[in-house]
Amino acid sequence: MMPLHGHSFATTARRITCAAGCMALIIALAACDDAGDSASFRSVQSSSSSTSAASGTAGGSSTNTGDEDRAITVLASLPIKGRAPKTGYARTQFGPAWADVDGNGCDTRNDILNRDMTNVTYRSGTHNCVVATGTLADPYTGKTIQFQRGQNTSTAVQIDHVVALSDAWQKGAQQLDSDTRKRLANDPYNLLAVDGPSNEQKSDGDAATWLPANKSYRCSYVARQIGVKHKYSLWVTQAEHDAMESVLASCPSQTVPADNGLSASASAKATPSVTGSATSSPTASAASSPTATSTPTASSAPTASAQSTGDAYYANCSAARAAGKAPLYRGQPGYSTKLDRDGDGVACE
Repeated sequence: MMPLHGHSFATTARRITCAAGCMALIIALAACDDAGDSASFRSVQSSSSSTSAASGTAGGSSTNTGDEDRAITVLASLPIKGRAPKTGYARTQFGPAWADVDGNGCDTRNDILNRDMTNVTYRSGTHNCVVATGTLADPYTGKTIQFQRGQNTSTAVQIDHVVALSDAWQKGAQQLDSDTRKRLANDPYNLLAVDGPSNEQKSDGDAATWLPANKSYRCSYVARQIGVKHKYSLWVTQAEHDAMESVLASCPSQTVPADNGLSASASAKATPSVTGSATSSPTASAASSPTATSTPTASSAPTASAQSTGDAYYANCSAARAAGKAPLYRGQPGYSTKLDRDGDGVACE
């Protein structure tokens, strides 16, 4: 081995020192990159968590597009069972029709008319409660309906229980307590203002027996039914499940609707509500009639045939509710002008 001279030794030492410095620099840069990546990951993870927390809602529905909110996913979580007997069903099992469950001083029917229609006016003296006129963009038919409260016109727009109460009774609602059933019957999440004839055609059908004529609304319709059934722990039959699944096959990303209560849903409010006069509605004279507030009794039966529609007869609204037929719309069996206190075409509201 040759001995190192002074110059060669110094050169070699400088090279070793330089190499060591470069190595230290490389290691330091790598450490910085790792720290930056970790910080970036933590930042993205934190942002994602915050977004998820902000977008979630109660009651099994949400406005985000996560897989857990897809209607097809929620449908898969619903139990599939046979339809239970209708034994014991009566409309009164779900409390008084159109009760003011939210305590806002207005009945549920008028709450939903106000929510789902635009250009709304109100009957005077009702504190902007009783809807006199309005415009409905009907989801079931796709038509625009001009609503005017009156004996021969009110039935043009009716309030549909998206999950019919009779259907709910046979698919789990029998097991709910009375307060929960009352909430179900008056829950804005389960109610839509719709075309009257379509509502009557649907009756208490489920998705296996009836779907809206407006095909573009079917995905939203079954998604809402799924949301309601999930919220109230109701089940579906196999035929109903298959019908829903078939509809959702055309819209796999459809989510269950958000549970927004009385916020505008079916129709966005295009203009502010305007208070109208009672004289704009043909119901004013009927509402002020002294006899309109009297309750029919059994003694009035002989004269009721001229006023009652069809073979059914109800001595009073209590009898109609006990039979599960309230509210009664003009033209339906059992409807009587004596039961229609305000003459708007809807008896025993």
